[in-house]
Formats: sequence, structure tokens, C-alpha cells
Amino acid sequence: MRNHVIRVLKKEAESEWSSGLQPSLQHSIDWLSLKEEELAEPLPLVGDVAALQQQREEYQVFVEEVKSRGPLIFSVLESAQDFLTQSSLLETEEDFIQYGMYNSVQWVWRQAGVVAALWERLMGLCTARHSRMEAAVVRLAELQSAMAALNLEVQEALGVQEAWEPLGGLLVDSLQDHIDAIKLFEEELAPLREAVRQINELAQQLSMYGVQLTTENTQLLQHLNHQCILLQISIDDRLRDLQEAHRCFGPKSQHFLSGSVQPPWERSVSPNKVPYYINHETQTTSWDHPKMIELYQAMANLNHIRFSAYRTAMKLHCLQKCLRCEWCCFKHHPVEVMGSGFMDVLEVIHALGALYASKEVEQQQELNVPLCVDLCLNWLLSVYDSGRTGRLHALSFKTGLVCLCQADIKDKCKFLFQEVSGADGRTDAPHLASLLQELMQIPRQLGEVAAFGGSNVEPSVASCFRMAPGRSSVGSSDFLEWMSLEPQSLVWLPLLQRVALAEHTLHHARCSVCKHSPIRGFRYRSLKQFNVDICQACFLSGRASKGKTLHYPIIEYYTPSTSGERIRDFAETLKNKFRSKDYFSRHPQRGYLALQSALGPERDITPSSSPKFPHADTHSRIEHFANRLAQMEKQSCSFFSHSLDEDQYPVPHSSHCSGLSSPHLPRNTGKETQEELQQTLVMLEQQNRILQAEYRRLRWQYTEAEASPHLYKDSSGSPRSSGGQEVALLAEAKVLRQHKGRLETRMQILEDHNRQLESQLQRLRKVLLQVEHRAHGRVSTEL
Repeated sequence: MRNHVIRVLKKEAESEWSSGLQPSLQHSIDWLSLKEEELAEPLPLVGDVAALQQQREEYQVFVEEVKSRGPLIFSVLESAQDFLTQSSLLETEEDFIQYGMYNSVQWVWRQAGVVAALWERLMGLCTARHSRMEAAVVRLAELQSAMAALNLEVQEALGVQEAWEPLGGLLVDSLQDHIDAIKLFEEELAPLREAVRQINELAQQLSMYGVQLTTENTQLLQHLNHQCILLQISIDDRLRDLQEAHRCFGPKSQHFLSGSVQPPWERSVSPNKVPYYINHETQTTSWDHPKMIELYQAMANLNHIRFSAYRTAMKLHCLQKCLRCEWCCFKHHPVEVMGSGFMDVLEVIHALGALYASKEVEQQQELNVPLCVDLCLNWLLSVYDSGRTGRLHALSFKTGLVCLCQADIKDKCKFLFQEVSGADGRTDAPHLASLLQELMQIPRQLGEVAAFGGSNVEPSVASCFRMAPGRSSVGSSDFLEWMSLEPQSLVWLPLLQRVALAEHTLHHARCSVCKHSPIRGFRYRSLKQFNVDICQACFLSGRASKGKTLHYPIIEYYTPSTSGERIRDFAETLKNKFRSKDYFSRHPQRGYLALQSALGPERDITPSSSPKFPHADTHSRIEHFANRLAQMEKQSCSFFSHSLDEDQYPVPHSSHCSGLSSPHLPRNTGKETQEELQQTLVMLEQQNRILQAEYRRLRWQYTEAEASPHLYKDSSGSPRSSGGQEVALLAEAKVLRQHKGRLETRMQILEDHNRQLESQLQRLRKVLLQVEHRAHGRVSTEL
């Protein structure tokens, strides 16, 4: 029975195999492989919506053809499945082999699997290509629509750009409005820039889909990108030009200062906004304003004044009048509310312009504001920014203006002290030293700093702190008390106020020297002799009449004297008539608070007694040499019977007048004076050589410190261990930085002191020449 069934199945299988299952499977495989090969070939998509839609329709026909073949494929697979089912009735592999059906079954099973896999893969490829084409159509439609809209926006923006007025035709007052309009226009173009980004992303996505844009779409895309870039560049250039024009011609610019000079001079500005001046006639340039150059030349006429404090105050008063600061006040103006930190040139110009403009309105006086601002700026830069870096410290700006303004000396001191004091109204030594350094820059610029202590403000700080013994800070009252004593370093500041007050004062008296009446300015009356009055010009220049000498003490008037003061002077003169010269020698008086130097007032320094290190206490030696030079200059003058220290301020004062006396110094003959001057000159020249050598040594050490290697070895010569190397390197680097800082500080001090020493040498040579000339004159007279 079993064999009969097998034979029946074999017969049916052979009949089905022979009836077409084998050709159907093979034909299906061939057809599916062909269609797969067609889909495997790359299909470039057209970059135009209409053409791409037509291409999609053509592909849809292909998909329909594939789908219509589906029933036949499924029928063949079912036939194969039935054949395999019938073959499964054979129980063992021996039966398949026995009846000759093993190979047929294996072949049908394998080919049916190939047909099923090919069909599934083909349908997946059709679906993927269809999805890609659908997405490409959507993205391409979005791209074309976005480019069309963006093209309209770009054309509108270009229309706005074409409507821009030329920069040369704009009004200065409208520059800020145009700047605001350009910024607003740039903000409005933000959506346009976003649209450009979106169309570029769509184009990139289409490239990933294999879409090749048409020439028209490609050119439009490139055109839009190019136009947007040019538009942004145009906006940036326009905004930059407007802002530059606003800086150059606007209210905060320097353009309005160009009229401060007259031909052949021209005002120009360096890249850091610092002005300089071109003389087209001589083809030269100068940092100083032409008017300032003339002023400095006029100041040279004041060098005949014997006293440094008066010489400095007179020069500052000339500056005060030239800069029109004699009636300027710092209250309720920008100098009062300005913060700390640094100011650039434009900020200084703006502050000065506001200050002068407001005072012009308040005083109801016509004022050449551009000239005043430019001159004041030039002076501030010369004093506090001689290197022309274009930056000023706010404290420097305030100090310079406050010193030249008309305010009372107490108000000036209060204001300046507040600038360096803390919330408690007190200040420590470093902050006080910074204020004094700013103040000392003013006489330094005039070449008079040596008589006021030079660059060393430590004696001044120590003197001020004696007003508050045992405390680490001083208050406003301590500082004002100290300033009321008129310390040596700042004696020129209160004297400047008295010079301004005395300028227009008339005294109904006759000068005993030049016989001029009335006396204008300062009036000097002897409290040793009756009816001896000296005018300002004769007293300060040392002029004397034949056979007349002036005995000290002297009283100074800078306002007209009253009857009570005249009676008081008569009584004081009567007392002094009965006092001997020894009395005045034992009771010397000065009109200022002397600052004690490190060497003492009369210590004589020679090269053999100099310290081991030539840079040690250099300032003290220079100060001593300056005092010796002043004494030499005093002894060369025969106007007074008792000499004055020329480099100090001799006159104490009250509200209207001041008494004056000086310590007695023995007078030398011309030969003795000349020998002492020559000795002092030799000492100063040797000191100059020592300073130059020390400067070169410090420069060499500084160079060596910069070139020092960062890796050091221990005493055995082997490198340090890695564990302690980092710590050692950090320590060595810290030591090098500290040493470098000390070297830079010492080099700067030596440079300053060397300049002061050279100035003293020049003055000493002049005095020596004067002494030699007088000696020759006396010899000629005797012959």
C-alpha cells in the first residue's frame, strides 16, 4: 500500500514538474532580476518641478507594471509550495532517492526562495525610489517658491540701498540718525539672512536626493547668495563710514578743533587719536600746538626770577591765562563727576569741550572754545602723557585742571584729597604718594622739579603723616593743616593763587630801586629799614640801585595794605632796628615747610664718601647738590646783604601780607666762589658718570634676567627630580619676576635722577660762567 501511494505521488509530481513549474520559476527569476537591474541603475532627477513630476509619472508606470506581475509571481510560488507539500509525504531521504525526486525537490525549494527574495527586494527598491521622488518634488517646490520670495525681498533691499544719500551730502547733525537707520535696516534683514540659509539647506537636501538643479535654478540660487553677501558688505561699509564720520565730525570728534591752528600750520591726528601739528612752510611736525610753542618761548623770559617757587607760579599763571583757566571752576562740571580709571583723547576732548562751553555760557563771554580745548589737551598730554600713548589717568586729568582753576586753595586741596581718600574720608601713604606724584608732574614739565624735592615724594608723605602721629592714615583736616604750612614740594600751588590775586593789585608806593609808582603786583617792604619798598620786578630779578641794599626781614603784600597793617609794620620795623644781625641768624624764618632730606641740610657729599652701591640714595645726593647749587647762585648775587635759598620759596604769608627772613650765610669772595663752584661741578659730573655706569649695569642685568633659562640644575650638575622640578621652576620664575620688577624700577629712578642731574649741571655751568665774567670785570676795574 505504501509503495502504491509513493508511486502515485511520484507520478503527480513528475506531471507537475513537467507541466511548467520549472520554466515558471526560472522565468520569474529572470524577469525579477531584470527589473532589479533597471532599478539599480542611478536615475538622475531633474531639478525642475514640472520635469520632475513628469519623471515621477513615468516611474509610476514602471511601478504599476511591477505590481501587475505580482499575481503571477504569487501563483508560481503557490505552485512551488504545493509541490513541496506533496513531496513532504515521503518519509525518509531513502524514499526520495529511491523514487528519483531528491534533486527536483531541492531545486524547487531553492528557486522558490530566490523568487520570493527577488520580489521582496524589488518592491523595497520601488518603494524607496518612489519615496525619494516624492520628497524631491516637495523639496524642489519649496526651493523654487522660497527663491522666488527671496528674490523679491532682495530687490526691495537693493532699492533701499540705492536710495542711500552720498556720505558727502549728509549733514553732521543727521549722522546719528543715519547710523540708527542703518542699524534698523540691518535688523530688518535678519529674516532675509534666515531665508538664504534655508534655501541653501534645501539645495543641499536635493543634492542628497540626487536632484540636479536646472541651469536657471542654479544661477538664481548663486545670484541670491551673491546679492545677499554684497548687501551685507555694503551695510557694514556704510555703517563704518557713518560711524567714522560721526567720530571725526560729530559732537565728540576732534574735527571742530581743526580751526585751532592757522596756515601754514595744520592739525592732524595720529592712529591713537593724539593730535600733532604740521608746518607746511618748514615741512616739519610737532607734538606741541603752535600757540603752546610761542607760550613756552615767552616763559623763557621768566627765567630771570631768582626764586623757583615764584618762577614756577609765574609760569603756571601764564599757562592759566593762555588756557583761559583763570576763571574756570571745577564744581558742577564733568571733572567733578568723572569716575576713576583711564581716559582716551576723545573723552578728554569731550570733557574739556563741555567745561569750556558751559563756562562760556555762564560768564557770557565770547570764548574760542576749539583753541582753548586744543591748548588744554596739549598741555595735559605734555604733562601726563609725554610718550603720547593717547591715554590719561582720570586722576591726572582732574589734578591738572584743578591746579589751574580759580578756586580757593582750600577747595582745591579738599577736592584732590577726596579723589584718593576712602569711604571713611582718610587715605593711606600709597594713595597720598600717588596724588603727590601727579602734582609733581606739573613743575617737572616746567623744568623746576628739582627745587621741590624731585621725583621722591616720600619726604612729603612723611611730613604730612606727622600731622597724624601714630596713625596709618591721614584725614582731610590733617592734609589741609599740612598744606596750610605750604610744604616745600607744593609751595608753588598756593603761591599761584596769590600771583593771580596780585596781578591787578595797585599799591600807592614808590619802588626804591626803579622809582616806579604805583607798584603793580607784589609789593615788598623792609621791616629793617624805614620807607623801603621794592616792586615785584626788582625783587624777583635781584635788581638793586647804587648804594642800596635790602635788609631782612621783609613783608610781602599781594593786596593793598590797610592803615592798621602800616602801623603794625612801623612797630615791627622799630623793634628790628634794635636787633642785631646775630638775632636774625639765631631766629631764621622760612615762608614754607622745609622737607628734611636723608642727608641733612648741610651734609657735604663727595665721591669718596659715596655709598658702596652708586645707586643707593641717589635722590638724596641730587637734592643735596641742588641745595649746594642754590647756595652758589645766591653767593654770586650782590643785591641782598643776607642771601636767600634760590631754589626755595622765601616768604611766609597771611591773608594780606607776609613776613620774610632768611638764615645768614657767609659771603665768599669771587675767587673762593669760583673754586667752590668748580669743585661742585666736578662732583656732579662724576656723579653723572656713576649714574650712567649703574644704568648700564642694570640694563645688562635686566637683559640677563630675560634671557635666563627656565630649567636649573642642582649643585651636582644633574637635573632636578621630576617630583620637585615643577615647584622649583615656579619658585625660580617668581624670583626672576621680582628681580625683573626691581631692576625696572631702579632703572626708571636712575633715568629720572640722571635727567635732574644733567639739568643741575647746565645751571651750574651758567653760574660758573657768570662768576668768571664778574671776576674778569672786577680785575678790569682795578686795572
